[in-house]
Amino acid sequence: MQLTDKHEGTTTKAFAGLRVVDFSTTIAGPHCARMLADMGAEVIKVETDGGETMRTRPPLRKGCSTVFGQLNVGKKSVVLDLKSEDGKEAVRRLAATADILVENFRPGVMRRLRLDYDNLRPVNPKLIYCSISGYGQSGPSAELPAYAPVIHAASGYDMAHLAYQPGRNRPDYCGIYHADVVTGTYGFGAIASALYQRTVTGLGQHVDVSMLESMLSLTLIELQSSQFAVKPPPRPMFGPTETADGYVMITVASEKTFQGLMGVIGRPEWISDIRFSTYAARRENWADVMDGVEAWSRQLPTEACLAELTAAGVPASAYRTVSEALADPQLAHRQALSSVEDEGGSFQVLNLPFRMSGADTKPAKTMAVLGEHTDALRNEVGLASEAPIPSGKTVATR
Repeated sequence: MQLTDKHEGTTTKAFAGLRVVDFSTTIAGPHCARMLADMGAEVIKVETDGGETMRTRPPLRKGCSTVFGQLNVGKKSVVLDLKSEDGKEAVRRLAATADILVENFRPGVMRRLRLDYDNLRPVNPKLIYCSISGYGQSGPSAELPAYAPVIHAASGYDMAHLAYQPGRNRPDYCGIYHADVVTGTYGFGAIASALYQRTVTGLGQHVDVSMLESMLSLTLIELQSSQFAVKPPPRPMFGPTETADGYVMITVASEKTFQGLMGVIGRPEWISDIRFSTYAARRENWADVMDGVEAWSRQLPTEACLAELTAAGVPASAYRTVSEALADPQLAHRQALSSVEDEGGSFQVLNLPFRMSGADTKPAKTMAVLGEHTDALRNEVGLASEAPIPSGKTVATR
């Protein structure tokens, strides 16, 4: 049974009727605004006539980026020149009709354009204005340039991760941008909170989201340990466990799972062994625990290991590629992916990772072409349409 099957009545979009003006680029801001669009908000993405940087990121089909599509499906597209008075006036008029504005320019950019919160609040006191930046909107680091890899290093995350890699002293390369996704998700949550508060106060507010602080939230144990003299564990608690044909990840986080694991590997006497009988003792002797586990696991293929571990209630998984993970029947059961159409053809995007019994959270099915809604929205706010965008400016689409 799907969660929506339990709801009496028709599911709707939770944010239907809300309007969002989205100035954000790259990942963090677009991810935040994409979540708002999936929840039913009308999201108007504002770009220059060349389109934002992510439009050129592969995979590309007929000039259309599916990465850009993953981040921007369901949004309307408007092209405005923010350096011109006409473009600024269009933004002011759009902001007057909006519930939410999202931007992730470097602090100071929107102020210089006179499109910051203080300038738009008189136009629309109910506006929730979300600013996403590397270090926050004020302070000694506020105007430093920042992208996710820089924030990974600046937050201590990379060095904390390195501490769990035995025998290594060089931080990892950055290929997956955790900081962007985490920060965009915090932005979404903060906006939802501000919307609720507005039902009480009748007023909007400025939401200031810091990538640095968002990334620090991932270093839960390390953040606390850094404040106190805590002896580091002698080796990582969790890492790859070798099998006859690969590796598995085994996680032992409770007495029950430890006891189950000892039963699987044929070492039930270790449950009462003074070296392993308590959590603290196991941390001190974890290398001995894992030597015993691998003496068992190296004799079996990965699938056989997983079958025995699962039967004993021990959390474990093979190390999968993203392609292998996407083929998991669980994702098909959850309907975790949706097909989207753009001018390059069809592709799949990941849906929001939560389901609601009374709300539809799936994304739109088609992507807007760059500037597709410019004329209609300019007419709506009482501005005549500008000259057409020169040929060749709209080849990259969502």
